[in-house]
Amino acid sequence: KRGTSSWKTLCSVISHPKYQESKRIAIFLSMPDEIQTEEIIKDIFKQGKECFIPRYKPHSNHMDMLKLSSAEDISSLTLTSWNILQPSDDDSAREEALAGGGLDLIFMPGLGFDKKGNRLGRGKGYYDTYLERCMKHARGKPYTIALAFREQICESVPVAENDVQIDEILYEDH
Repeated sequence: KRGTSSWKTLCSVISHPKYQESKRIAIFLSMPDEIQTEEIIKDIFKQGKECFIPRYKPHSNHMDMLKLSSAEDISSLTLTSWNILQPSDDDSAREEALAGGGLDLIFMPGLGFDKKGNRLGRGKGYYDTYLERCMKHARGKPYTIALAFREQICESVPVAENDVQIDEILYEDH
């Protein structure tokens, strides 16, 4: 069933070489119809890694990745009109990943994916725009892994010229 946390996904993530070697990781806070990321976030902290989460700016395609101080820190976040938890607009105390040391790895959500690495998002271009900003950072583009259910893998998904391909898709059966 959708919305359940999967040990299979968690095991795929925590045993992944890119995850193991990454120190600065960005991950989405899942919506009910997405792979649940809470256990992965807990593991990021357990492993002593730094965790960054998205703050989407409404009516734009601008997103920042802001640092979480702990897994419990999630409970201090505000719920947006899209029903997503994120740091509030006036929260200026958190480090933005690109203002600091950049990112090693980004876990990405999406509605659909194809095996060529194309991703169908929710249409706003937040991640594509953010990845373009990452490419201008001294650290360069982080490795990108999409977390998906098997039925989200398609023969092909529509792409626009500014869409950035993802490096890898981890998917699971229900």
